[in-house]
Amino acid sequence: MLFERVRTARGRTTSSARWLSRQLNDPFVIEAKRLGLRSRAAFKLMQLDDRFHFLKPGGRIVDLGAAPGGWTQVAVERVKGGKVVGIDISPWSPVAGSIHLEHDFLADDAPALLKEALNGQADVVLSDMAAPATGHPKTDHLRIMGLAEAALQFATEVLAEDGAFICKLFQGGAEKGLLDQLKKSFSSVRHAKPAASRAESSETYVVAMGFRKA
Repeated sequence: MLFERVRTARGRTTSSARWLSRQLNDPFVIEAKRLGLRSRAAFKLMQLDDRFHFLKPGGRIVDLGAAPGGWTQVAVERVKGGKVVGIDISPWSPVAGSIHLEHDFLADDAPALLKEALNGQADVVLSDMAAPATGHPKTDHLRIMGLAEAALQFATEVLAEDGAFICKLFQGGAEKGLLDQLKKSFSSVRHAKPAASRAESSETYVVAMGFRKA
């Protein structure tokens, strides 16, 4: 693979030039473009599912933080004959074969909108949500933990018996409460860092399977 060098141009900081170079030379970015996937993150979901097998034909999936649609694309492909509902506050284009919502998941009416679109229980709730970075690690960690807790609360309301919850986390020391709750509600709770996650990132995923209704 040829490495494409990006020079620091007027108006572009060294850090932004470094980010652009990484994007241009990232094999997952290149492969996503080749396959028509909307984001390199699609490979993270593929790799998680290849390991844990939670996306099954006929499955009913909710994708929280769906934009730009990479995870939704993968879910639609893998649950043939099922239903996929994606939601994000950011504008994103509909994915063929899915139900598309542009709405703030944290809004009071969001759970009802999702339940109406799903028209039944979910087999899997996916959350790749992340709050905009502030540059302050502790604050960023607490913000994403807040999103994870909101996603889990929704999951416990909508998941069918034996359902699964897959959620992005960042390591930072505030996960214990969430993990304790997961262990009470699911028979299996595992951590995984897919190969498509950048090595330098503290990003990880929790894969909770075998939901037990209270």
